Amino acid sequence: MRYSQPLRRILTAIARLRSWFAWNLGISAARKEEVYLDIAQSVTLTDTSYWLQVLFAAGIATLGLVLNSPAVIIGAMLISPLMGSILANGLALAAGDVILAFRALLNLFLSCSLAILFAVVLVSVLPFKEMTSEILARTRPNLLDLGVALFSGAVGAVSICKVAKGIATSIPGVSIAVALMPPLCVVGYGIGIAVSVNPRTGLQVAQGGGLLFLTNFIAITFSAMLVFLALHIDTNLVREQVRAWRGEDPESQRVQVMLDRVPGTRRLKRIGSLPGRLLLIVVTILIISIPLGQSLGQLRNEITAKQQENRLRNTTTEIWQNNFAVFPDGQIRSYINALSFKSQPDRLAIQFQVYTSKVYTKAEQTQFKQLLAERLRRPVESIALNLVEVPTASNELLQGGPEAALPVLPTIAELQASFLQEIEASLRLFKLPKPAQWINYTVTTSPEVPLTIQINYLSDRDIDQDGQTLLTEILRTQLNFPTAQVILNRVAPLTETIAFAADETTLAPAQAQRLERIIALLRQYPALGLEITVNQTPTETGVQAQARSQILSTYLQTQGQIQPDRLSITTATATPPNAQVRVLISKTQTLPAAEISPEISPEISPEPASEAAPVAPSTPSPEAINRQPVPTTP
Repeated sequence: MRYSQPLRRILTAIARLRSWFAWNLGISAARKEEVYLDIAQSVTLTDTSYWLQVLFAAGIATLGLVLNSPAVIIGAMLISPLMGSILANGLALAAGDVILAFRALLNLFLSCSLAILFAVVLVSVLPFKEMTSEILARTRPNLLDLGVALFSGAVGAVSICKVAKGIATSIPGVSIAVALMPPLCVVGYGIGIAVSVNPRTGLQVAQGGGLLFLTNFIAITFSAMLVFLALHIDTNLVREQVRAWRGEDPESQRVQVMLDRVPGTRRLKRIGSLPGRLLLIVVTILIISIPLGQSLGQLRNEITAKQQENRLRNTTTEIWQNNFAVFPDGQIRSYINALSFKSQPDRLAIQFQVYTSKVYTKAEQTQFKQLLAERLRRPVESIALNLVEVPTASNELLQGGPEAALPVLPTIAELQASFLQEIEASLRLFKLPKPAQWINYTVTTSPEVPLTIQINYLSDRDIDQDGQTLLTEILRTQLNFPTAQVILNRVAPLTETIAFAADETTLAPAQAQRLERIIALLRQYPALGLEITVNQTPTETGVQAQARSQILSTYLQTQGQIQPDRLSITTATATPPNAQVRVLISKTQTLPAAEISPEISPEISPEPASEAAPVAPSTPSPEAINRQPVPTTP
């Protein structure tokens, strides 16, 4: 093939650069032949010691992950039996060797399957299955792991090609850096958890570990391919020696015979063109970079949120220590024992627990909120402070004078109201998908289930299962209560037809029974209203329609105790004469006070919605609390 003069110059420059690179690394032609043959021989399926290494490395890594022991996991990394197969894939792509590629992929597939299966067996027989930090660290790979694997694969390829003195210092570091076996064992751990404990959690863990291993595999293969290309390890002399070796290797001959039987493989003796092979692996890296980039974004958001929380904690502590922790005479007044935050765009809830020798007044707490609001540059009303004071022995308390008083601790009723306010504030941000409309919600606490929230909504169809799961997770996140049980209860709209005889205005007993169904629903859900359409025939006058409207309104108010503001009555001309009674959400309904069982606390009602709700320091006693609808836009 003839090339143009500029192209010949470029190819000559590339050849000289490759020769210079190999010469500076001390890699001779004999060494290239030795490396190629060593890598080709390492992917054999008949080496018993190799399979024992895979088995033992998987066992060590799995137990290290379960025990949360980094030292044990590093021991499994150092064995690193899978590195040879991955480097063989890189060499096969660099040299276009389809036989080596097939053998390396088959070896890697069987090795991974054995390691995962052994990890599943170990996890299944272990009596404890705790999710340790070492396992969690391998379930969320990101682009940084891809970068580590790229550099590690290049170093591993260079170390393999160099003489033994270089391998002894580089290969252990490469093995620890890429950590091929632990991610596979995380996959096995996840599958074991999915089978024996929790399918959803287990599959998520397995997916994360599998993505990390795939990232390492693709990145090492790509960087090793580039190194082998730069070293020009597949010279003509090396190829001749490799062909001679394959003629004597039974495993290579069997692979050759098998490939010859597959149609079209004769044209794949070399794996496509070099640009095509490079494009294939680059596209693969780009595809896998999508979930890795998303994971990196989540990690960045979590770190940003943590930094913001730390800055908020430091600012809050500094304001307290400088202005409220010391008496004017320099004596210590209080110590901060615990400090927690719950931040939202328009609301910041702070819970303080301090050991103090003198109770802080409302004015002092208000002053603290003002100072904090100025420092944070946000409105004072957006900050809710819940100060829990633990009294300590002091002269003021011990003297017992007339001015000495024990600190007023919050009552059960106050804790209950604070707890309800926190739930109400979260539910105000909670929106149901259309056409569902809020009716009300019920909060229940018990020793068995600390928090259960039942949301009743009006809709002609159920929210699908995926939607319910998503809404549950959103509400748990807003409440910061991962174990809260959320029940979405649909109330179907009712439509009843109350028939009247022509020119008649009397409500028959059978028609009254139809109204009783409506009355029962309205009593159960005070947020619901009625829309009544009274029809009259063209021959009737308006007197009959007014009389029918009056008799329905009177019956609902006297027999059903339904307030007039929950009724909407209109008239229309139609045949036959009847009254269409339809249940709907009352458009004029506002948020009333909480209805709490008398035996618990009949006086309690939540603060107005404009007030910021403090964080409850503890959960109230077991109860069932019926709440009215939260006014949100569906």
